[in-house]
Amino acid sequence: MDRVGVFVDAGYLLAEGARALSGRRVARSEVVLDHSTAVRHLARFAREKARMPLLRIYWYDGTANRPTRMQVAMAEQADVKLRLGRVDAAGRQKGVDALIASDMVTLARNRAMTDCVLLSGDDELRIAVAEIQQLGIRVHLLGISPTPRTQSRLLRQEADSTTQWGADTLTAFIDCRSRGPSDSDQPRSTERLRAGRRRVDSPPAASGGHPFAQQVVRQVLINEIVGRTGHYPRSRAAAAAHSDLHGEPPPV
Repeated sequence: MDRVGVFVDAGYLLAEGARALSGRRVARSEVVLDHSTAVRHLARFAREKARMPLLRIYWYDGTANRPTRMQVAMAEQADVKLRLGRVDAAGRQKGVDALIASDMVTLARNRAMTDCVLLSGDDELRIAVAEIQQLGIRVHLLGISPTPRTQSRLLRQEADSTTQWGADTLTAFIDCRSRGPSDSDQPRSTERLRAGRRRVDSPPAASGGHPFAQQVVRQVLINEIVGRTGHYPRSRAAAAAHSDLHGEPPPV
């Protein structure tokens, strides 16, 4: 059957994709995926690379007990088959590579596809690639830039073609939440409101650069206190302001 199958190692895509965008390692919980856009990009790439219709996209991921919301959302996309391995206590994926290899070989033997797009970087898939090539399947390896770092060199050598996606492509469907809500994440109107509050709570800007203006402000406050209480405040600031303005110490 003249079809192209797409096999995606989601752990590799999300981890290396987030690093390509942010320049650092990003926890899986901080990565946001636009599922429908990711599927469209993968399907379009496969059709253009193989020049034939899409069979389907196989999406491989790991889970500790049950599918996550991200995995369920991907499974609900058209032309997508979700395949799950497991995640151990240390957060490492187990069984994902074996699922990818098994599906690639099975589909190749059943003549369900003539071309294969593989998005992964794991050297363990090299043997499966070589096996389906012997069955006449062309393998197009897709990686995350820079592929010399993110992909096995032997895997790249085994493939019929290699392509890498950089930040310019990934930014269409991957985003990184590097931290929780903060001032920079709030609407601009909220930030302006907070800035206004800071200006109200702070001393007048002029007082820092004009000592005499600062003294006048102090004296106004002192006069108000005297008028209300009948007592002169004994603070150092009040004494300094009175001495500066009147040239004499404050009354007792």
